[in-house]
Amino acid sequence: MSFLYYPGCALKSSSKGYEESLLAVLGQLNFPIQELPDWSCCGATTYMGIDEKKAFALAARNLALAEQFGAGETVHLVAPCAACYLVLLKTQKYMAEYESIGRTISAALNAVGLKYEGRVRVRHALDVIIHDIGLGEVRAAVRRPLEGMKVACYYGCQVARPFAEFDDQHRPRSMDDLLRACGAETVDWPAKVTCCGAMLTGTIEQVGQRRSYMILHEAKRRGVDVVATACPLCQFNLECFQGPMSRRYGDEVKVPVGYFTQVMGMALGLDDRRIGLDRLFIPLWRPVAMV
Repeated sequence: MSFLYYPGCALKSSSKGYEESLLAVLGQLNFPIQELPDWSCCGATTYMGIDEKKAFALAARNLALAEQFGAGETVHLVAPCAACYLVLLKTQKYMAEYESIGRTISAALNAVGLKYEGRVRVRHALDVIIHDIGLGEVRAAVRRPLEGMKVACYYGCQVARPFAEFDDQHRPRSMDDLLRACGAETVDWPAKVTCCGAMLTGTIEQVGQRRSYMILHEAKRRGVDVVATACPLCQFNLECFQGPMSRRYGDEVKVPVGYFTQVMGMALGLDDRRIGLDRLFIPLWRPVAMV
């Protein structure tokens, strides 16, 4: 069984801490994974809104490249970025269910010497850690339990819906289960699957910031020490605009926002720089036992 890692654009640039922490955690859990060679942009959600078929073609190219590693068997393509994960899943679904789209994208692949036969299984990193590595292995690897840390697990729009099957679309719990296995307390809150504002923070700023503020306000009300997420854009929106949000709404919302893999990495005893904690604007809170 082959597992390939598809980083997408964000994890090689603005969300480097996500890549660093994911690979460090997988290494600590003795789970081998190889980066997909010659990967390219997935087409992203913005491109999908401009030219859907070209976006499908970009995503399908990565699926075709991954399939070459399978030697006729299923290849597991791990996409940690929520947007990449969604676009790759959507591409598979539309190619399989809409004959005209399937033909068009297959022709585009053939033009560059590639083909895709449907033998790639797109996976999110949460899914792989929960179901292929297992919570038991995670618990056994914990070196510095997160006792005393209160976490709000934030899934956002794309990790659990509309195409994912590894978690409940309306009340996901995979991240909660995982971080509880690391010793943290997680809160049950209604904002875990609400939209952070996505690209609106750069287009209609007041609308985008309002969405993010509502999420942080709910987290603050519950007295959490950190908001853990699995999406580069969600992490960016929730962390980077806290100053403007606080001024706009007259409510200081200074809440650390990190990737779930960074929180895991703390529990596994990994060095701060190795899991990208130095890249966060607002430092992650640590239980007294970990300081």
